[in-house]
Amino acid sequence: MTGDALRADCASCFGLCCVALPFAASADFAVDKDAGTPCHNLLDDYRCGIHSRLREKGFTGCTVFDCFGAGQRISQDTFGGRDWRTAPETRQPMFAAFPVMRQLHELLFYLTEALGLPAARPVHDELRAALAETERMARGGPAELVELDVAGHREKVSGLLLRASELVRGKRGKNRRGADLIGAKLREADLRAANLRGAYLIGADLQHADLRQADVIGADFRGANLAGADLTGSLFLTQAQVTAAHGDSATRLPDGLTRPAHWA
Repeated sequence: MTGDALRADCASCFGLCCVALPFAASADFAVDKDAGTPCHNLLDDYRCGIHSRLREKGFTGCTVFDCFGAGQRISQDTFGGRDWRTAPETRQPMFAAFPVMRQLHELLFYLTEALGLPAARPVHDELRAALAETERMARGGPAELVELDVAGHREKVSGLLLRASELVRGKRGKNRRGADLIGAKLREADLRAANLRGAYLIGADLQHADLRQADVIGADFRGANLAGADLTGSLFLTQAQVTAAHGDSATRLPDGLTRPAHWA
């Protein structure tokens, strides 16, 4: 998979994240919305009517969602460009297939990154096989997609990604996998090569922390302060995780990730 195929192209999507997925009124969303119901901000051309004002309107959750390119694949490939408004028979199968494709594309994203890690070369053959299998699954039709055992496949891929991560990190870093670090005071913390997979870092103070080569797959960075932090070489960091946090001009990010507009 190319990098572009794993990046969201909203102009080629039928607003699937704004329709297929549910959300509840909270700090992330201003209103409740059921799955399969279009968001009231969705325009006729499938664009967001408040895209430039999502944060100020109470839709921060939308700014940090990433489909990893699943939206345009479902819209243009799986359903051949037929949209759910002009072809209403596609609504239910399209909305059911989208969350499945999103999970597969997320796995494709992580597998592609792992194959770019020289230190993970001992497992490259297995990574390539997992990538090919995930891509084969993603090529299925709507009915095939919803019948997939994505949870089982994800578990196998997760184990393989962990092995790749361990080859890169060695035994140097701390193991904080799944740790509750909500609001933790981690200013200037040495987290080099740490295992932070699935860690809860909501609102954590990570100012000037060293996160080089830390494995942050699935870590929750919502509201975390990354001002001056060094995340170069961090493993499996996504743009959505970066966008969910706060940082500044001194925050160092891996290549391919950009500073969100709301950062100071």
